[in-house]
Amino acid sequence: MAEPSPSILLRNCCLISPDQLDQLARPVDIAIEDGKIAAIAPHLNYTAKVELNMQGQLVSPPFVESHIHLDSSMTVGDPRWNASGTLFEGIEIWRDRKQSLTLADVKERAIATLKQQAMQGVLYVRTHADVSEQTLTALQGLLEVREAVKDWITVQVVAFPQDGVYGGPQNEALLEEALKLGADAVGGIPHYELTREDGVRSVHRIFELAERYDRLIDIHCDEIDDDQARFLEVMVACAIRSGMGSRVSASHTTAFHSYNNAYAFKLMGFLQRTSINFIANPLINITLQGRADTYPKRRGVTRVKELWQQGHNVSLGHDCVQDPWYSLGTGNMLDVASMAVHVCQMTGTTEIDACYNMVTWNGAKTLHVQDEYGVEVGKPANLVVLDAESRYDAIRRRATVRYVISQGRLIAQTQPPNPQWMVDEVTSPSAQLPGVPV
Repeated sequence: MAEPSPSILLRNCCLISPDQLDQLARPVDIAIEDGKIAAIAPHLNYTAKVELNMQGQLVSPPFVESHIHLDSSMTVGDPRWNASGTLFEGIEIWRDRKQSLTLADVKERAIATLKQQAMQGVLYVRTHADVSEQTLTALQGLLEVREAVKDWITVQVVAFPQDGVYGGPQNEALLEEALKLGADAVGGIPHYELTREDGVRSVHRIFELAERYDRLIDIHCDEIDDDQARFLEVMVACAIRSGMGSRVSASHTTAFHSYNNAYAFKLMGFLQRTSINFIANPLINITLQGRADTYPKRRGVTRVKELWQQGHNVSLGHDCVQDPWYSLGTGNMLDVASMAVHVCQMTGTTEIDACYNMVTWNGAKTLHVQDEYGVEVGKPANLVVLDAESRYDAIRRRATVRYVISQGRLIAQTQPPNPQWMVDEVTSPSAQLPGVPV
């Protein structure tokens, strides 16, 4: 009987899993054929068209971007910079910029950002599309992008009413129209509605629409330093009553950081009754929040560590890449995980591993794609190879993603930097750089 001949064979991989210590992982070979994982074993006696020796480096399922705004990416400084650095000035700048949106403009910037992400190992992306404008240009552009890139990256589009479901006379209708056009999830921003009553009503309306159109839910919730912004409790109540918990995500929830502990502990008790997902965005949260504080300044990131300790599914997002809210960023999810380690004070070994999981397996659960996600026999061959020895090493050094395999195809590769020390005797007082006179 002839030996199998897979299209790609990865040898000597350190294949990691969400619950296993990286140090306990045994070297394995991974065979890929017809876009799927064909075999995983310590020594595969196969001959492949492409064979790569990983030399014990990490092989991981791809990174998952749980929260980004591709419609605004790469617009920083246009029409002006965010001088105050606040969320609300960013919204005003975007309100001006989106008046000139075209399909070509949205698609060009979104695809450029997605390529940048994919080069760094991101193969699943949830993006929000502003549906507060009559033309729905941002939404239509991102729906076309979703189709255009589906052979190498999976994109979910959230219908996001940036100006509020009830912030304009036609916003509610536009939100529903976005679902009819094919948005994957319905979003909202209750803390930016004109009144608290409108905010509560918007959450109820979002759940109604999600049930009617069989969509996921992802709400920008309590993204503010106000300790009286308490729309998360409304989401929790709706999730409990509807039974939709695992299909519901609460993004940001930065006010949770400012709640008094008596209220926070009560809310955490209610959270135990539902399987709602949480998405924190450490880069943008630490940048935008606390702007009105003098000292001490609040970190402004939701209670990631405590939610994780209680067993809730927490994932992380980059949120913005060079736009009115965040002028920096490359889409690298290891940057996001590293910021979470620092700002959430998750520096224990299991905590660092947990932050890595938040940009991989946890993100897949948030996006509701866990059935197709993971490096397992029979699943789609989506994986990355990192120039690292462990999750800790990957986050500490922001390890280079050496290879990216999407749907069984090698779509990107990057050589790690190779720095060289140029001085022979570091202890010698006469040591000098070549060509530099003494």
